Amino acid sequence: MQPLFTMLIFTLLFGRLAGMEAHTGGIPYPIFAYAGLLPWTFFSNAITNSGNSLVGSANLITKVYFPRMIIPGAAVTAGLVDFFIGFVLLIGLMFYYKVAVTLNILLFPGLVLLTTLLAIGVGMWLSALNVKYRDIRFALPFIVQLWMFLSPIIYPTTLLPEQWRWVFRFNPLTGIIEGYRSSLFGQPLNWTSLGISTLITLVILVYAAYSFRRMEKTFADVV
Repeated sequence: MQPLFTMLIFTLLFGRLAGMEAHTGGIPYPIFAYAGLLPWTFFSNAITNSGNSLVGSANLITKVYFPRMIIPGAAVTAGLVDFFIGFVLLIGLMFYYKVAVTLNILLFPGLVLLTTLLAIGVGMWLSALNVKYRDIRFALPFIVQLWMFLSPIIYPTTLLPEQWRWVFRFNPLTGIIEGYRSSLFGQPLNWTSLGISTLITLVILVYAAYSFRRMEKTFADVV
């Protein structure tokens, strides 16, 4: 229900007062915002829970040996239940606003997988850093909040100055969130943006796994 409540606030503040609905390509602002908030809420909760998962499982880590990657990975995948409940609500909103589902919806499962992999990569890296540097947990809410405003959740990328749009492509959530809207609303898909997001996600995942394995040997000593 969190993205639904946030959608109502954003609709009032940005859709009505700031006139953002004029820039959504004909999509009603409530579902435009909800389509961005749904994956964002899953992602932000996933990296927050995953980032704190190793410290929260200190007793288990020190007593039993098992692949430590399971802990942050499980923290991410647990959020998929809420994500799909939110997706059902989104379909209901699309029906209410008479927004038809097109064949682009076939891209949706791949986008969910890509979002999950990105959350696992970021969450796994943050969880390992959090074991070594305990102040990470205090900085994490600020990082998450800043990342939200740097992602096209409450605004479309077409609203950004054209000379700066390429910078936002290096935020992997840019192509992913744009992909969700293309999938749900039948809009043209920006394959370049989605390709950049996919490549960055894979790089983050590989780097996070490598860093995690390097630091894993010291977990039992410092948690």
